[in-house]
Amino acid sequence: MRLWAIILLCFLASCAESPKTTSDQKQEEQMQFKSKKVIYQVFTRLFGNTNTTNTPWGTLEENGVGKFSDFSDKALEEIKGLGVTHIWYTGVPHHALVTDYSKYGISADDPDVVKGRAGSPYAVKDYYNVNPDLANDPGKRLEEFQELIARTHRAGLKLLIDIVPNHVARNYEGASTPEGKRPFGADDDVTLVYKRDNDFYYIPDQAFQVPDIPEEFKPLGGDAHPLSDGYFDENPAKWTGNGSRLAKPNFNDWYETVKINYGVRPDGSYDFDTLPQGIDEEDHNVHYQFWQDKDVPGSWEKFRDIAWYWQEMGVDGFRFDMAEMVPVEFWSYLNSHIKAKNPDALLLAEVYNPSLYRDYIKKGKMDYLYDKVELYDSIKHIMQGHGWTDHIPVVQKGLMDIEHHMLHFLENHDEQRIASPDFAGDAEKGKPAMVVSATISTSPTMVYFGQEVGEPGAERAGFGSPTRTSIFDYIGVPQHQRWVNNKKFDGGQLSEKEMALRDFYQRLLNFTVKSEALMGAYEEIHFYNKEHTPGYDHRLLSYVRWSEREKLVVISNFDAERSYDCDLKIPGHIVQNWALEDGTYSVRDALYGEENVLEIKEGVGHIPVKLEPLQSYIYAVGD
Repeated sequence: MRLWAIILLCFLASCAESPKTTSDQKQEEQMQFKSKKVIYQVFTRLFGNTNTTNTPWGTLEENGVGKFSDFSDKALEEIKGLGVTHIWYTGVPHHALVTDYSKYGISADDPDVVKGRAGSPYAVKDYYNVNPDLANDPGKRLEEFQELIARTHRAGLKLLIDIVPNHVARNYEGASTPEGKRPFGADDDVTLVYKRDNDFYYIPDQAFQVPDIPEEFKPLGGDAHPLSDGYFDENPAKWTGNGSRLAKPNFNDWYETVKINYGVRPDGSYDFDTLPQGIDEEDHNVHYQFWQDKDVPGSWEKFRDIAWYWQEMGVDGFRFDMAEMVPVEFWSYLNSHIKAKNPDALLLAEVYNPSLYRDYIKKGKMDYLYDKVELYDSIKHIMQGHGWTDHIPVVQKGLMDIEHHMLHFLENHDEQRIASPDFAGDAEKGKPAMVVSATISTSPTMVYFGQEVGEPGAERAGFGSPTRTSIFDYIGVPQHQRWVNNKKFDGGQLSEKEMALRDFYQRLLNFTVKSEALMGAYEEIHFYNKEHTPGYDHRLLSYVRWSEREKLVVISNFDAERSYDCDLKIPGHIVQNWALEDGTYSVRDALYGEENVLEIKEGVGHIPVKLEPLQSYIYAVGD
C-alpha cells in the first residue's frame, strides 16, 4: 500500500473515533504505566514448616518439612500484601534426596552423592516432576503443584521456578519424561569423552569415585544407611558439574552433579552456529527466527522442551542457575523459544562476571541478572562499616545502560543473612541498604523469605554451617516461624521489633510498586552534598528520582551509631529541570508520612534533614 493511502486511512479512522474523555485518557495512562517488580524468594520446603526441633542432620520426621499446601490463600494474600508481584518457588523440580519414597515408585538416592539429608535443589533428578517432600501425597505431587499454581495466580501473583542448565544430579533419571522425549544421557555414546549430541562428558575406562569427605560433612552426619558406603556406581565416570574432569573429584567440586554438554568441545571450541553480528540489538522474535533452520545439540532441545512443559502448566518464568557457565548462544535459543510461548515470561539469571552482563542480556535475551558483584558487594561492605557510600553512585553510573536489567537483593539462598554476625549482625542495618536497593534504579527488587522479620540463619542444620539458612537439610526457620504462627500467617508470635521491621519492608515495597518516579529518571546528589553541605559525609547517600508527575528526594544514613543534622541541597540544574521557582514547597516522607519543607533559594533546593542512625527518608515533593 502506498504511503499516501495509509495516511488517508489513518486520518479517516481518527475522524471516526469519538472524542476521548478524561476517563479514557486516565485509562490509557494506566495502561502505559510501568511499575517496579518485587520478587519474593521462598525456599519452598522451609516456608511452612512449623517444627522447631532443628536436630543437625535431622530426618524429615524429626525436623519436619513444608508443603505446597502451606501456601494457602491466606499465606499468599499476606505475601502479596507485602508489596510482592512475583514469587520464586525455590527447589520445586524433583532433586536427589535421602528420604525413602520407594512406595511411590521413586528410586532411592545414594547419600554419598547427596549433600545434606534433604538434598540440594540444584541437583535435579527429574525435570518433569516435583520434589516429593513438598506434597501431602507424594503420589499426587504434580497435581498438588498445579493447585499451587492456581492459588498463586488467584492471589494476583506470578511465579517462577528454577531451571539449572549447567548440571543435573549425578543420578539423573528423568523417570517422568513424557512419551516421545528422552531423558538426559539416555542415548549417549559413553565410549567417547565428547560427542556433540551426547548430553554429558565422559572419562572412558575410569569409574567414578566418591571424593574424600571431611568428617564434619560425612553423609547423614555419620548415620548408618544401606547405600552410604563410600561408593556410587558410575562407569565410565562423567565430568562433574563445575567442570572437574577427575574421576575422583575434590570435596569442593560439585561432586553431586554432572556437567551438561552444550556442544562445547573439551578444548573450548563450539560445535554449533554462533550468533551473527548485530543480532544483540534485535528482540527475541528475531532470535527465534534465527534458530529455526539451525541444527542444535540435543541438550538444547531437551531444555527447550522442559521449559515449555512448565510454561504450559502455568509457570510464568524461570530463575536460571549459574547461567554464565553455559554458552550465550544457548540462551538466545532457549529464551527466544520461551518468549515465543509467552512474551511476558520473566527470565532471571545468576551471572557473576560483570564483563559478561551485556552479552547475556543482549545476546542471551535475559530479562534480569543478579547485581551481586557490583551493588550487593558494595552495599554489604558499607553495612559492615568498612565501605563508603561514595562507591554506590560510581557503580550505578557504570551500569546505567543496563540498570533496568540488574536485579537488586540483600539476601538470597546463597548469601549470608543480614542479621548473621558474619554479615551485619543486626537486621536493622539492612534498612538503609534496603531503601537504596529498592529505589536507586528501575530494576526489580528481590527479598528472601524471613529477611523481612530479621532471620539470622543461626541453625546448625547438618551439611554446611550457620549464617545462611540451610538449603541441604530439613530445618525450621525460627523468626519466620513466628510470623507463620502455626499457619495463621499473621505474625502473631513476632516480637515488637520484628513486627516493626516487617512493617518497614511492607511500607517500602508497596511504595516502590506504585511509584512512577522509580521507573523514571535518576541522578545522584551525593557528591554535590559532600562538597557543599557541612556535616554530610560518606555514611550518607542521597539521590533524586523523578517522572513527569512525581519527584522524589532519597537520603539514607548507613551509620548505626551516629545521627546527622544537615541542610540537604538539591543542585540548581535539578531544580530547573523540575521547574521549581524560589519559594517553599512541602515534602512528605513516603515511608512514615513525616512532613518537611523544601526551600528554593537562589535556584538551589534546601531540605533541613535530621537523620537518626540507620534512618532513611523518601521525600515526595508537593506544591
